[in-house]
This record gives sequence, structure tokens and C-alpha cells, in this order.
Amino acid sequence: MLPYGRRPLPASLREAFLLLFFLSFLPQHGGLEVNLSSFRTFIPPEGGLTHLVVHNKTGEVYVGAVNWIYKLSSNLTKLRSHVTGPVVDNEKCYPPPGVQSCPHELSQTSNVNKLLLLDSGQNRLIACGSTSQGICQFLRLDDLFKLGEPHHRKEHYLSSVSEAGTMSGVVISGTQGEDSGKLFVGTPIEGKSEYFPTLSSRKLMANEENAEMFSFVYQDEFVSSQLKIPSDTLSKFPTFDIYYVYGFSSEQFIYYLTLQLDTQLTSPDASGEQFFTSKIVRLCVDDPKFYSYVEFPIGCTKDGVEYRLVQDAYLSRPGAKLARSLGISEQEEVLFTVFAQGQKNRAKPPKESALCLFTLRKIKEKIKERIQSCYRGEGKLSLPWLLNKELNCINSNNVDSHRETNVQAHSLLANQQHS
Repeated sequence: MLPYGRRPLPASLREAFLLLFFLSFLPQHGGLEVNLSSFRTFIPPEGGLTHLVVHNKTGEVYVGAVNWIYKLSSNLTKLRSHVTGPVVDNEKCYPPPGVQSCPHELSQTSNVNKLLLLDSGQNRLIACGSTSQGICQFLRLDDLFKLGEPHHRKEHYLSSVSEAGTMSGVVISGTQGEDSGKLFVGTPIEGKSEYFPTLSSRKLMANEENAEMFSFVYQDEFVSSQLKIPSDTLSKFPTFDIYYVYGFSSEQFIYYLTLQLDTQLTSPDASGEQFFTSKIVRLCVDDPKFYSYVEFPIGCTKDGVEYRLVQDAYLSRPGAKLARSLGISEQEEVLFTVFAQGQKNRAKPPKESALCLFTLRKIKEKIKERIQSCYRGEGKLSLPWLLNKELNCINSNNVDSHRETNVQAHSLLANQQHS
């Protein structure tokens, strides 16, 4: 089947996926035998491993966990550590108690790492936690020295959700001579649409104390670099949210794998059964107004069984044997994706799961086909969570220039029909 949050994966599945992640960095030679017993292990003292990133030049590993950030060597020897919690906090405090007094009772609260990103161009790590409404620290890659912790403006608070693995970001480094790069960040909002956008692009300034840090890339009176879940959607589906499982960039595009409530299958009745759907989201890197935003269902089938609950993913290139078996070049980008069975129980997905592979070339082709068919007036925009209703695609040859621009601006072209 074609491209049709996450809770932490079950231990066995998570270990298998991390093994796949590490193996993807090993040199690939014909006949190479990997002795897995030669790998060291690293277990955070407090447990709660949430994120892992590898520096593509040094091979050094950075690990996000509960209350800690770690730097490991390429063989997983601990080199440095940086404490991030517990901190005195209350999730109901907005803004954080360090900025303004809070009427709610404060207590020692664990800080769950929710975002861990390399900003190699500035030699720093971006580590965002669950406390203080999701503020972030900038840590020097060499020794994890804290370079800054912006927390005085609304834009500095990215997400108050404590669930790990539901927030994802992509760093786009600025070109030489530029003072800023971009951070694309997607996060669930837990109903707080007045505080947090579900998807946004932010400025990454070279100076961590710059007042423009995390400001929207574009903002005027009417439009800004963000998407919010409309209050009408939350009124009809109070539990609606979008969980961002994995994000990456390729060529001129940003991609996210997301899991969200399927409003077409789920009844607004709170007592009814909930269904979820996985989608791949795409927008252009150089589109500050998000007019290029599209999303498309993603999933796979095996022996007639659907796997539609995305759990984790990783973009890489195949080795020689896999490339031959898939009939593709070793230079093709492949999205390795883990799905759980069915469309129910996001919080506790079924144990039955599948590792599904998609070439990014095929995903791009299918998204292009869907956009073109919508411009021909075929099908629906199929984005009721943002538009509050189903809208038919409009033949762009039969609308005036204003309407055509509007169709392009809302080319939210998700084909929800099951293949």
C-alpha cells in the first residue's frame, strides 16, 4: 500500500529499531560481518531514554533522557553529561514560574527531553524539555556547556506536552554569511491552541541571547509561519491532536510523519471509539507562509492486514543487497518506518507491528499526482481538521486568479481513501 506522536516503542521493538539506526552508519562492504558483541552498551542511570542523534562527521552520539543530556563516543563510552532536571514547576503555570509568579502549587518535576537536534553550523545542540512550557537549552557540542536558555517571550515556549516521542523538529542551517537558520517544529498541543501552534518555523539566531531567537520566520497582521488547530475542531473533537513522530529534510522540502485522530471515522461523541490515521506531511523549506503544506495518508498492508499506526521512522540509503532486492540505486533515499496494526489504541498500540520501506522518490510521485488531480477538480481537499469541513477540489482552469491562489494556499491535499 502506498503512503498512506508516538508513545515509546515496546522495548524489543525499540532496541531493534535503534540497532537498525546504528547499523545504517556502518561502512557497507561486500561480505562484511558485523560482530554485535563488540558493541558497548549505555543505559541512563535514571532510565527514560527519549532521543538519540549522531554527529555525521565525528560519529559522537548525543542522548536525551529524563533530567539528563549525555554525550557518548562512537563506541558508546560516556564523555559528558548535562543535568536538565528536576525543576520546580507546575504544568498549569503559563508563562513559567521563573518569568511570572504562578498561583498553582509548585513541586519538583522531572524534565523529559522531547527534542534533541544538532545545529552543526553553530556547533551546538538544541535540547527542549517538558517543563516550563517546553523551553529549550542550547548546549555546546564539545562539552555540553549551556550557551543559553531563551525563556522571556511567548515564542520561547514550544510545547507543554510531557509525552516523549510526540514532538519533532528539523534544523535548516543558514547559508554562509547569514545570521540565522530555521527550526521547523511540530508538536501536539493538548487543547492549548491559544498558546501553541501545532506546526511552525522559527528563527535560529547565531547568538543564543538574540531577542529574535525562536521568533516566527514570517509574521504580519494576517499570516505567519505557523499552523494552529482551530478552536472549532477542538470544540467538536476535544481530544484531537497531531503527534509528530519523525521529521527530516530532503532537497527543498521538509517532511513529517504524524499520527492524528481520524475525524472521518471517529464520532464526536466522547464515549465513542477513536480511530487514528498516519500521514506524511510536506512543505517547502523556503515557504514562510506555509502555502505549500500538503499531507497524505501513509501505511502498509501484509496478508490483507492493515498497519496504520506509525511508531517510528528513519531516513537512510540502502546497502548494496537491500538496493538490489528493491530494484533501486544505493543512492536512493529510503524511509524505514515501523507501524503497529490497525487504527485504534494510539496510547497502547497492538504488539503486532511491521517494518515498512518507502522510497522517497515514490512518495514524491504520489504527492505530485494527488496535487495535480486536485487541480483538475478531482476528489476533496480532505483536511477537515484545518478547514472544519470537507471541500471539493476546484478545477483551477475555471476559477479566477484570487480563487486559484486560495486553492494553492490551502492545497491541503490528503486523500483519505483507503487503497
